[in-house]
Amino acid sequence: MATSQRPKFVVDLSLTEEALTQVKGFLDQEDLPAEAGLRVSVLPGGCSGFKYGLNIEEQALEDDMIIDHEGVRIFVDAFSAQYLNGTTINYVETLQGSGFAFENPKATGGCGCGSSFSA
Repeated sequence: MATSQRPKFVVDLSLTEEALTQVKGFLDQEDLPAEAGLRVSVLPGGCSGFKYGLNIEEQALEDDMIIDHEGVRIFVDAFSAQYLNGTTINYVETLQGSGFAFENPKATGGCGCGSSFSA
């Protein structure tokens, strides 16, 4: 019987204290299994070519890389990892609203609303 192994790629991805507090709050509100975590993804779309995705999921997929960031499990697939390396996710509150913001050194451009990027 073959055993599955996690991918061997590595991605440097982190959350600021503000983002970590928000994610922990979301996770605590739900009745989730211990394997649950935050999926961070990059998807084709948006006005600049790519957009970020954040979802709470009950478990990682077989080919996901799993990062443990101060007790929060982060799931990243191989496609997204190539665009997320070095990224810091922050949670910001402004007069216009609040939400997660990505500081991505791989982004070569973005849109005015900040929800999509090019690489």
